[in-house]
Amino acid sequence: MSMFKWDVVDPAPGEAVAPHQRLPWGKTVGLGAQHVVAMFGATFVFPLVMGLDPNLAIMFSGICTIMFLLICANKVPSYLGTSASFVASVAAIRGQGGDSSDVTGAILVGGLVLALVGVLVHVAGARWIHRILPPAVTGAVVMLIGFNLAPVVAGIYWPQDQWVALLTAAFMVAAAVMLPGFWSRIAVFLALIFGFVISWLADVVLGPITSVLGGATEATEHDRVSFAGVRAADWIGLPSGDLADGVSVVHGPSFSLTFVLLVLPGVIALIAENTGHVKAVAEMTGEDLDPYMGRAIGADGLATAFASAFGGSPTTTYAENIGVMGATRVYSTAAYYVAAVVAILLGLCPKFGAVINATPGGVLGGITVVLYGMIGLVGAKIWVENRVDFGDPLNLVGLAAGLIAGIGNVTLQITDDFELGGIALGTILVIVFYHMANLRSGDDTGRVSQAPSTKE
Repeated sequence: MSMFKWDVVDPAPGEAVAPHQRLPWGKTVGLGAQHVVAMFGATFVFPLVMGLDPNLAIMFSGICTIMFLLICANKVPSYLGTSASFVASVAAIRGQGGDSSDVTGAILVGGLVLALVGVLVHVAGARWIHRILPPAVTGAVVMLIGFNLAPVVAGIYWPQDQWVALLTAAFMVAAAVMLPGFWSRIAVFLALIFGFVISWLADVVLGPITSVLGGATEATEHDRVSFAGVRAADWIGLPSGDLADGVSVVHGPSFSLTFVLLVLPGVIALIAENTGHVKAVAEMTGEDLDPYMGRAIGADGLATAFASAFGGSPTTTYAENIGVMGATRVYSTAAYYVAAVVAILLGLCPKFGAVINATPGGVLGGITVVLYGMIGLVGAKIWVENRVDFGDPLNLVGLAAGLIAGIGNVTLQITDDFELGGIALGTILVIVFYHMANLRSGDDTGRVSQAPSTKE
């Protein structure tokens, strides 16, 4: 049967629609648009904070989603949005003087490494990954990646407009916990709109603000919201122009071993994300997706490498879209093809990209202070769900040094022109020290407690 031939169904409300099925095209298009809204906020916020082009990221998210579905033979319904796993690495690269081409070059290599891991998983199974990267290690790496970003919020985004940042963060938290169902899942998008409105009102009522814009060194007086770029942008066209560092929006990558080492910890996070995504989808659909685990990991790696080759952002499978499937019980891959096409069309609208680029710094400060913390706490979530036992001193000793090195940006000078630091050094210490601590015990599977799991 062709991959592009779905069984048409129109079930009663609440009944599931399988990946190989679809609703009538009218309803399928509506569901596809819903998936676009679900992925939208994070998919363009993360390129903004990485200094890459959000319009290009939106377009490649659609292209890469189609790549993913084809490689996985339409068995794993997923949307590939912008990954947060490399945000800390990108901040470290730019902090060491790297530009956008250095960023995309390092991420491209990271994508190829992830693709290789996917091939190995497909051939040999996932068991060896769990031995090298047990939950204790994976949780620690994800945690240090997230918390390493705290200085970025404190030094770049928050000071641009602290009161708008605070109000935006408060709204985002309130929206996530108080709004019903689907609306709570798009809290990032709603917070962005709220922040725009608050910033515009502040300009009208209070006038311009004096602060240091991102990338600048001195405070200047400026409006919080400026739509000059929106008015100048075309309605239809390919992403173009220059990024804030002078590199073209669409550009080729540059390669540096130092910068590549900085992004490799993000690969570990992506392995965990993709593995968890496939398991979650399998549980929701009731289908055995283990044979497609390697394909999913490899597909995400190839998608990340492909997008980075043109200056795009790294990708990952999106939990936001799992939430949409859970709420609707529609797992049809046809809806994801619709979402991908919509994203590509949005990416071909420069005026849409100009609106995104007009996001005030204070709004980004409010959103990132929550999002970065959430990334770090995902590491704790991995520990809890896998019952990692911190009553066992071997876990404490094995993970402690790497966490502090990663979060605190500790550096190790290797030669005059090469050093390891921050998340790269922290990840190496977490992996090496953890296995050293557990060497004599012969237990390298995560040292879990015997208490009942808290995971439902």
